[in-house]
Amino acid sequence: MSMNVGSPGGSDEPEVLMDINTTPLIDVMLVLLVMLIITIPIQLHAVSLDMPVGAPPTNNIKPEKIQIDIDETSVVYWQGVAVSAEELEANMATVAQQPSQPEVHIRPNKGSQYAVFANVLSTSKRKGLTKMAVIGSEQFVQ
Repeated sequence: MSMNVGSPGGSDEPEVLMDINTTPLIDVMLVLLVMLIITIPIQLHAVSLDMPVGAPPTNNIKPEKIQIDIDETSVVYWQGVAVSAEELEANMATVAQQPSQPEVHIRPNKGSQYAVFANVLSTSKRKGLTKMAVIGSEQFVQ
């Protein structure tokens, strides 16, 4: 705190202070902070779950696997037999309608055309196959 004794120009008019009084602002902020702390509900970090007791049942059924190979000349093989695009589509439609879909493993060769591989993937998506895997992708790492 300071006191203004006189103006430097010699006039009797007091000089205007340009400082903002921050004390009321700090008081209001402290009141808001206390209100916020009081109104925040106490959070419980415990989640109650009813977990099953005992050992889980074992699944002895091994899923069927279908192997689709694409060789270096971009020929598509279904379980080791060369197929055309129409035969591949028909085979995928048959597999997609089974109650439990088998796993479909696609193994492209590094020298095959990408368009053939993309066609196999798009056909599988169109037919509704969901369990897909690309096998042998480590050959593409340089």
